[in-house]
Amino acid sequence: MSGEALYERYKDALKRGHVASLRGRLEDALTAYAEAAAIAPERATPHASAGTALLRRKRPADALRHYGVALQLSPRDEAALLGRAQALAALGRPGEAADAYDTLSEARLAAGKLADAVDAARRGLELAEGRERRRMLARLIEQLRASEPGEPGRLALEQALRVLDGVAMSPPATPAAVPPTAEPAEEAEAAEEAEAAEQAEAAEEPEAAEQAEPAGPVIRSALDRDLPADVDVDALTRAAEAAIDRGDMAAALGALLDLAAAHHRQGSAEAAIDACYVGLSLRPDDVDLHLALVELYGDRGWTVLATEKLDLLDRLATLDEDVDATARIAAARTGPG
Repeated sequence: MSGEALYERYKDALKRGHVASLRGRLEDALTAYAEAAAIAPERATPHASAGTALLRRKRPADALRHYGVALQLSPRDEAALLGRAQALAALGRPGEAADAYDTLSEARLAAGKLADAVDAARRGLELAEGRERRRMLARLIEQLRASEPGEPGRLALEQALRVLDGVAMSPPATPAAVPPTAEPAEEAEAAEEAEAAEQAEAAEEPEAAEQAEPAGPVIRSALDRDLPADVDVDALTRAAEAAIDRGDMAAALGALLDLAAAHHRQGSAEAAIDACYVGLSLRPDDVDLHLALVELYGDRGWTVLATEKLDLLDRLATLDEDVDATARIAAARTGPG
């Protein structure tokens, strides 16, 4: 068999693994990745992909073994480095996970991915405080600031600055981690805000309510999609995959949002969140996808993560003077429209 034909077989096996993983068929994904690894034993991607599929199904110990094989083949493979860090964190080994994030940060910096390097360094510092780790993050932050980053870079910068300044944040989310619930201080602050709002409403004159301006147009929530009652989830999945394959990002993102909304309607929260994550891997700064995640986080009671994401989105919209995004973010704070 020619080298070109062998490579096509490898790509086909890898693609089948990715599609099975996207659809939640773990065993099919692992079988396809093993086939790809047998065809091209020198490549790290099948092993890293198998690790990621296992990590998404909350099997970090098994995932860690696959990431180890991938890194033996390619020590700077970013997917394997990231997965290894996430798996170690999920296994309750924060020191090792922080070291893994440091290595990932170095690899990303060497590849010219400064914002991603900052993000990895920030995650390492969140997991394990250290003087040298803090200094490294500070140096990377200054480099990122000087580079005049775009939206994803500004998001990474905002998060890193909060950690460097000592502001407590939620630990990095991994497929095996459960986000924390609201802190007591947050609950107290929310109670104070609610009390102040009630007092202001009680003091308002009846005439003022009658003379109030008409309400503006209702802003639809990110998951309020025009879907038929008998929506076919498999068809939406195929539509998203086809759009990704042909490079039509607008259609792919729309299909993934529809897929998230369909899963949400059917009560499959994890599948809905996964669909949003796939979309963000294509376009990390998409406001619709982030707002969809806010809704999904809120439904699961993950108020800290939801509030943090809204705060960061709000800051980015303010920096960009994006009036439409600011209005949608404000609407998301009060619940679906």
